[in-house]
Amino acid sequence: MFGFNSRNTSTGTQKRKRLPVFSIALIVCYITVAVVFFAYWFGNKEDGSDTPDEPAAEAPVIHAVPIPVVTPDQTVVEPIPLPPAVKVKGIYLGAWYIVDKERLDNYIELCETTEVNALVLDVKEDHGYVTFPVGDGRFPTTPNIVLGNMGELVEDLKSRGIYTIARVVCFKDPRRAARNPEMALMDSSGRQWRDRKDTAWLNPYERDNWEYIAEICHEAARLGFEEIQLDYVRFPADGRLSDIHYGEAGEEQTRAEVIAEFITFIRDEMLTVGVRTSADVFGIIALSDNDARIIGQELDLLNPALHYISPMIYPSHFANIKQNGAGQRINGILFEAPDTQPYEVIYNTLQHFINRRDPTIPELAIIRPYLQDFTASYLGEGMFIEYGPEEVRAQIQAVYDAGLEEWILWSHTSRYNMDAFN
Repeated sequence: MFGFNSRNTSTGTQKRKRLPVFSIALIVCYITVAVVFFAYWFGNKEDGSDTPDEPAAEAPVIHAVPIPVVTPDQTVVEPIPLPPAVKVKGIYLGAWYIVDKERLDNYIELCETTEVNALVLDVKEDHGYVTFPVGDGRFPTTPNIVLGNMGELVEDLKSRGIYTIARVVCFKDPRRAARNPEMALMDSSGRQWRDRKDTAWLNPYERDNWEYIAEICHEAARLGFEEIQLDYVRFPADGRLSDIHYGEAGEEQTRAEVIAEFITFIRDEMLTVGVRTSADVFGIIALSDNDARIIGQELDLLNPALHYISPMIYPSHFANIKQNGAGQRINGILFEAPDTQPYEVIYNTLQHFINRRDPTIPELAIIRPYLQDFTASYLGEGMFIEYGPEEVRAQIQAVYDAGLEEWILWSHTSRYNMDAFN
């Protein structure tokens, strides 16, 4: 229209002589546009909308709209409803003892005759080995601890009413670090970083490590495990920590953020197959924010990301007076020799975990602590006591007195005080 008006200004009398012809042409043009518009609008109104798009100045050119093709990696998998939750009273069985049939049978009998109703079985253990065979060799195995019939074992346990939990050690993994050096933590000189025990760790910032761990979790789910328990789901806690080089990603995310994001990733993966996710965390993170930041386990980030959180609150693992000159203050109480007071240490530590929960968040991880069933004689005279049935039972009672209902016992030798159970 602006072009038309400018031409009118410059042509003078020509306008009056040509007006009838132009008017007729203009009317024809409008009718043509209207016909095309209504044909387009009523022929394409499949979305139920009552408001058409603004019409174009010219007759629209209608192109066929291609139907999107969803490739396999774009498929959205809906979560599978989770089965009813089980109030776990469990024990851990390490890889070296799962293959010991006599000992395994004893613990199956324990589950059938006492309150113990769950077994935590190593699926990926502390050295990076996977405890069941995978034909394509993706995961390292060793003959001493591989169980060829793991799936049959899991199904047998479930048929007996025993809840099955697969323990998956995450970022402490010297086997994958050896196979894929670029996936490991590096030091400032570009070499693999190692902790005090000369063990290499995977870099939690590397997403390929996430996928690798998720594959193992999926294999465990296919074997029938009802829960995945992530252990060593953290950054290293000892060694030359200041010499670790995390890469560019380490400058964009905190350690706590990446650990929480990883756990959420695994949880979402497991929800697609109807399996719950839990994680083992240091007991000290409820008492010390600084320690939580160093290892990347911050409760405010972890609680909403998990179904269960298992603080490892072994009394032997808190500082005593010989170690730091003071002992450990827990819930306002100073414990100079924490290992000698199992009930008090468990009860008061759990108060920290309970009080740190945000009551405004409706779905938070259930607290299911790991308790101590071993004697820490390495602490030295006066700093430890012998742990027998009474000391184990005292810890279990502390869990109940704190208002919680679930627990798991830990023994690195998988030897437990049978008389501690009801």
